[in-house]
Amino acid sequence: MTKVNAHELQTNETDDRGRMYLGTEYANKRVTVAVVEVESDRPDEDELAAAYREASESADRLAAEWTGASDEAWNGLDG
Repeated sequence: MTKVNAHELQTNETDDRGRMYLGTEYANKRVTVAVVEVESDRPDEDELAAAYREASESADRLAAEWTGASDEAWNGLDG
């Protein structure tokens, strides 16, 4: 029986259909693989909500800074 190094499996990625290429050394052999953990490459809802909040706060700060700079510029033209 051929032994598979668990580290090799942990570092391999799957294609868009969840298939993993083990290599030619496993050709014509029966291979059993247990899925221990599945990680998502997308952020969860809490991470997205936090990112949107941060972007909104950043946009509010930028708008306030722009208003101040714009007011200064217009006031400078008057005098």
